[in-house]
Amino acid sequence: MPSDMVMPDESGASGRLRPGDRIAGGRGSSAFAGGAAKRWMTALGKLFRTTAFKLSLVYLTVFALFAAFLIGYFAWTTSRLITQQISETVDAEINGLSELYGQGGIRRLVLIVDARSRRPGSNLYLVTAPAGEGLAGNVGTLQPGVLDQTGLRETSYRRLDEAEDAEHHALVRVVRLPGGFRLLVGRDLEERERLHGIIGAAARWSIAIVVVLGLAGGFFVTRRVLKRIDAMTETARTIMEGNLSGRLPFAGTGDELDRLAENLNAMLERIEALMHGLKEVTDNIAHDLKTPLTRLRNRAEEALRTAKSESDYRAALENVLEESEGLIRTFNALLMIARAESGESGENTTEFDAGEIVHDVAELYAPLAEDKGLALHVEAEGAAPLKGNRELVSQALANLIDNAIKYAAPRLAAPALAPASGEAVGDAALARDAASTIVVSAGREGDRVLLTVADAGPGIPAADRDRVVERFVRLEQSRSEPGAGLGLSLAAAVAQLHRGELRLEDNAPGLKAVIVLPRA
Repeated sequence: MPSDMVMPDESGASGRLRPGDRIAGGRGSSAFAGGAAKRWMTALGKLFRTTAFKLSLVYLTVFALFAAFLIGYFAWTTSRLITQQISETVDAEINGLSELYGQGGIRRLVLIVDARSRRPGSNLYLVTAPAGEGLAGNVGTLQPGVLDQTGLRETSYRRLDEAEDAEHHALVRVVRLPGGFRLLVGRDLEERERLHGIIGAAARWSIAIVVVLGLAGGFFVTRRVLKRIDAMTETARTIMEGNLSGRLPFAGTGDELDRLAENLNAMLERIEALMHGLKEVTDNIAHDLKTPLTRLRNRAEEALRTAKSESDYRAALENVLEESEGLIRTFNALLMIARAESGESGENTTEFDAGEIVHDVAELYAPLAEDKGLALHVEAEGAAPLKGNRELVSQALANLIDNAIKYAAPRLAAPALAPASGEAVGDAALARDAASTIVVSAGREGDRVLLTVADAGPGIPAADRDRVVERFVRLEQSRSEPGAGLGLSLAAAVAQLHRGELRLEDNAPGLKAVIVLPRA
């Protein structure tokens, strides 16, 4: 078989590439590369637009300008110092040659200048006649007019032994000697120019290194900050989608981003708690208010079916009004709780004494307690100053006293038992009095004021004390008593509004409810 033949594959197509055929995957590879490049450019543009990168550029520019100024000042100071040293050297040699001229005349000056100008690496020397002809020296050409003016100046020159196109720069001084002769002494500025070149190269490299390191540092810092910001943004996006349990991440460095994340997390916790409370309120309203509304409708329908006389209709309307009043009280309590939790009711703040509130509220509820066979005992000695909403604090205390009256053990009549000793009878009487007494007190504990309502009723189990302050929560033993389960919720909201707390403690037996508020 000839070596140039190609066997067809199973499909009958030859394995040899034809003109116009493309390698498989070429288009996909280019598309992938294009997408990667586009993503990279987008990320890079996002990086350049960040505040951290812009601040890094500003700091880099300021630092680079400061470095350039520092290097320029160093170069200027060094150049001035070199020029001063050259000037002093030239002046010293001018003075020496002038003295030699005064001692030996022009002939001696010419001989000495000729000898010095022949030394390797010598200074510049030139002695001219009054007409301008050169008598001695190593200077071939000068800028026009240099010899016409005395003093120190910079000029370009060429030495006698150099090519015509050679050009150097020197600092020279020209003096007029007696007799019209002129003496020029100078020094080449090659050292100064070489120093300028060294400093210029060092400045360029230094600024280049500063710029590169600054950009690298800015890129690193910006990328790190941007990474944290992206994490916060992702968490915020998750929260906006409905997941209120998300929290912003911490780096643990205690920097401004950590402080921002801490404050935002506290805000998110508050928002989550409010939304959770709103959901509970909505659910509780849907369940707990459905019963009285249904009862209200049933009574109205029953009155329409069974009422025969005006008195029957009046009685039905009175029942409807009673149910309506209960619903209005429930909604008013919910509105008051919402205002307290939102801080809206914290604007009408005044200074008042907690003892006055205890006496006023206890006096208001004393007849109700007496009807239930209970006694209210007030303990409020000494000043207990508070600053807040007096009406809300009074309402919270009234709710606690109302709960205590509902659930405290009533005073019982002495049972007919067999005769007992006088001491036993006295102990039993004391026990009954203690069980039928509700203690309402106001006191101070450090920088806090305590409003306490203690009863000897059945109390609340420790496992349920956190739950009973929620809206519409009622324990099984309280289902038979009137109410909507909002009294403790309002008391807790009022305490929180005044930066305090509601504590439910065991009174052994009974319940001790304590409103803890900061003292004014």
